Amino acid sequence: MSTGNQRNASKKARHPKETLRHIRTREQRKNVDQHGPATVYVQVVGAGSRDNGPSLYVFSEFNRYLFNCGEGTQRLMQEHKLKVARLDNIFLTRMSCQNVGGLSGMILTLKDTGVPECVLAGPPQLDEYVNAIRVFSGPLEEIKIAVQPYTEPQYSDNTMTVNQVPIFAQLKPSKRKWSPSPERGSPSNSPRSRSQSRSPQAERWNLEDSEELINDRERGRPDRPGGSTRITIRDPSLVVAFVCKLHPKKGNFLVAKAKDLGLPLGTSAIGPIVAALKDGKTVTFEGKEILPGEVCTPADPGPAFIVVECPSEDFIKPVCNNEHLKRYHTGGAEDPASLVVHMTPESILQTDRYKEWMERFGPTTEHLILNEQAHTIHNLRSHKIQTQLNLIHPEIFPAPRNCETKKQAALHVPSVRGECLLKYQLRPKFEWQRDAVPLCDSREFIKEATELPGFLERVEECKQSLATDPTVLSGKADQYPEVVFLGTGSALPMKIRNVSATLLNISPTQSVLLDCGEGTFGQMCRHYGNNIDEVLSNLSAVFISHMHADHHTGLLNLLLQRERALNSQGRPFTPVLLVAPLQIMTWLNQYHGHCQGILSHINFIPVTFLTEGADVPKYKIKTFIQSLLKKLDLEKFQTCVVQHCMNAFACSLTHRSGWKIVFSGDTMPCDALVQLGKDATLLIHEATLEDGMEEEATEKKHSTTSQAIGIGMEMNAEFIMLNHFSQRYAKIPLFNADFNEKVGIAFDHMRIRFGDFGAIPKLIPPLKALFAEEIEEMVERREKRELRQMKEAILDVLGSGCMNGTQAQPPVSKTAGT
Repeated sequence: MSTGNQRNASKKARHPKETLRHIRTREQRKNVDQHGPATVYVQVVGAGSRDNGPSLYVFSEFNRYLFNCGEGTQRLMQEHKLKVARLDNIFLTRMSCQNVGGLSGMILTLKDTGVPECVLAGPPQLDEYVNAIRVFSGPLEEIKIAVQPYTEPQYSDNTMTVNQVPIFAQLKPSKRKWSPSPERGSPSNSPRSRSQSRSPQAERWNLEDSEELINDRERGRPDRPGGSTRITIRDPSLVVAFVCKLHPKKGNFLVAKAKDLGLPLGTSAIGPIVAALKDGKTVTFEGKEILPGEVCTPADPGPAFIVVECPSEDFIKPVCNNEHLKRYHTGGAEDPASLVVHMTPESILQTDRYKEWMERFGPTTEHLILNEQAHTIHNLRSHKIQTQLNLIHPEIFPAPRNCETKKQAALHVPSVRGECLLKYQLRPKFEWQRDAVPLCDSREFIKEATELPGFLERVEECKQSLATDPTVLSGKADQYPEVVFLGTGSALPMKIRNVSATLLNISPTQSVLLDCGEGTFGQMCRHYGNNIDEVLSNLSAVFISHMHADHHTGLLNLLLQRERALNSQGRPFTPVLLVAPLQIMTWLNQYHGHCQGILSHINFIPVTFLTEGADVPKYKIKTFIQSLLKKLDLEKFQTCVVQHCMNAFACSLTHRSGWKIVFSGDTMPCDALVQLGKDATLLIHEATLEDGMEEEATEKKHSTTSQAIGIGMEMNAEFIMLNHFSQRYAKIPLFNADFNEKVGIAFDHMRIRFGDFGAIPKLIPPLKALFAEEIEEMVERREKRELRQMKEAILDVLGSGCMNGTQAQPPVSKTAGT
C-alpha cells in the first residue's frame, strides 16, 4: 500500500502514458452516439475465503469497475494483472472492514499512478472515510475522489447503468449503536458476545483518553462548529445492493450477406444503409426491400446483473422483500437478471427464506456465491515461493497452509462457487470461463526448483553442514520466543512480499505484533491455517512504529477478527494493548464514528510514554503499561524516536529471562536505536535499499543493507535479521561483503528461534541457487546504474574543471561484491 506522507515528500506523482491515453479515449467517447460494449465479463478477485474477502472486477472495452475492496484486493490485482490504473469506479456494499479494508491503499496507489479521478459509490459514510484517511495519507490533491452515495441518481457511462439499492435491517438498539457491524460469523451476532460488548460509557472513555489529539469534530460531537449533528454516523443497519444493466448493443453488420444482396459495399452510399439497418429499420435498395435480419445479427437489449450482500440474519427479510430487486424475478417488470452475485454467509444461504428468494429469479439466472466456503488459492506466487523455500529448511520455511472449508448449502438454482479469477461472460454470450483460474500444483513448483542448476547440491551441502555443526541448535533449543515474519516488503503489497508485519510469540499463550500492514490477517491465515483463531486469541499487544499506511492499515481487520477468534475459542474478550503514535487515535476515532465500532478493542498506550525518562501523567496509562509488561512477561518495553518521518519509533523488548529483541521500524542509521538496542539478542532492522543507493536511502530516510548491518554490529547484537525490502527486490535482496555469520534475510512466512541463528547464514548458498536468475538481473541493473552515475560524475567534474581552467581527474567506482 502507498506510504502516504512518505510519498508526498518524494517526487510528484508520475502520469504514465497508458493511463493518460485511456483517459483521453474515454473523454473522446463522451457526447458521441456509441453502441454498447461488445465484450463484458464479471471476474472474481477475492472469492470470499477468510484470508481474502469477496471482491469483484467487471471488465468492458470501455470501462473497468471494482465491487468491494477488502484487504489484499490490490495485491491480488497486481499479481493477476488486473490493471488498477484503469479502474473507473469502486462500488462498496457496506462500511465494514471486510469491504473497505484495502480501499485506503487502493486510493493512494491510484493517486501515485496518476489517475486524476476515482468514483466511489455506496453508503454515504464513504465521504467521511475518505476524509479520515488523510490522517495518514496527507493531502489527496492529485486525485479527485468523487463519492456518489445511494441517495444520488443512477450512474451511467459507456458500458452500463447502475442503480444503488439501499437495504435497511432492523437491528436491536444495543447492537445497532455499539457493537461492530455484523461480520461473516462475527461474535457480535451472538447473544453472549453482545452481553460482553462494552457499554457506551466504555467507548466514550476511549475518546476522552485521547483528548489531547481529538477535537470536537473528530469526536463526532453535536456541538462542533456550525452546531448541526453529524448525519453520516456509522450505520450497521445499511447495505447497498447494485443493479447493473448493460447498454443495448446494435447487431453486427454481416458483410458477406450484404455482398450477396448487392449492397454498394466500398462506396459512400453504404454508410447510411448500414446505420439504418443496425437501427432496426427496413431499407429499400434498387427497388428491393432489405430487412435488418437479413444482413445484421440480432440486437442485444442489454442484460442485467445484481450484486447483493446479506451479511446476517437481520438482513434476510429486507433483502427478500425489496421491491427493486423483485423486478428482476421471473414475471417481474424487467427481464430476469442474467447473474446474481451473493456476498452471503453460508448460514444465510441455508435458510429457507433466502433459498426461496434465489429461486424466484428463475432457471435462466446464474448465481455466483462468494463466502468463506470458497476453496481456492488466491496468492499463487507466494504459495509457490514458500513451497520451494520449504525444500531448503522445512522448520524455518514452513509449508503454506489454508483454512479448510465446511459443508456447503444445497441450492436448487444454477449456482457456482467463487474461485479467484473465475469469469462469467455477459457479452458476446453467456458462459462461465475458468481458463484464468490459477492452478496450484505444489509438485510442479517442487519440480521447477529441483531442476535449477546446482540447487539440490546446495541444499544437500547445507543439510550436511547443519547436521555436523555443533553451534546449530535448530530443533534442540527452546521453542520460544519465536519470530514469524508475516510481511517483509515495503510501500506496496506485492505478489511475493506483503507489507510490514512481524509476529513475536513470546510463549505458548502470549504474543505481540510488530507493525500491522494491510493484509496481515490474511498472511496469518495462510501461515497458520485452521489454527488461526487460537493464534489470534493469544495476541496481547500490537506495536505500530509510525503512521505510514504500509505499517498500520491491517490493524482494523485484525482487531475485529480477534474478537471473532476469542468467541470461537470460548475465551472472554479483552482489549489489545496498542502501543502506537498518538496520531493513530484520530484515524481510529473517525473509523469508529463512521464505519464500525473499534475503540472497545484497544487499550491505548501512546508510544512516547515508553521512551527513556518519559513522564506518564495518567493513571490509566500506567496501569496499561504494567499490564503490558505482566502479560508478556517482560522486564522492559522501551521505545525511541528514529529518523524516518514525524513520530517514527523503534522498540525494544527485554524479557525477564534475559533475552532482548529490538525492532527498528523504518529508519535511516540512527544513534538512538544503537543505544536502545545495546547487546540485543536479535535485531530486526529495515534494509529497504541495496548498497550503492545511499543517496536515495537518505532522501527517503531508509537504510541500505550495509547500513543496517553496521547498526547491528555497533549495538553488539548477537544476530541481525534484515527486513522491509523495497519491492524491486521482490524475491531476494542483493548480498554484499558485509554479510557474515551474524546476518540473515527475512522472507514472508519465515519462522525463526534463537536456536536457528547458526543455521540461517548457511541457508544463503541454496537461496542464491534458487534465485540465481533474479540475482543476475539485479547485478546487471546495478552495474548499469553505477556506469550511468560514473558518467554523470565525470561530466560534472569535467564541467567544473573547464570552468576553473584545470584538468579534472575522473572518479573511481567501487562495486560491492555479490
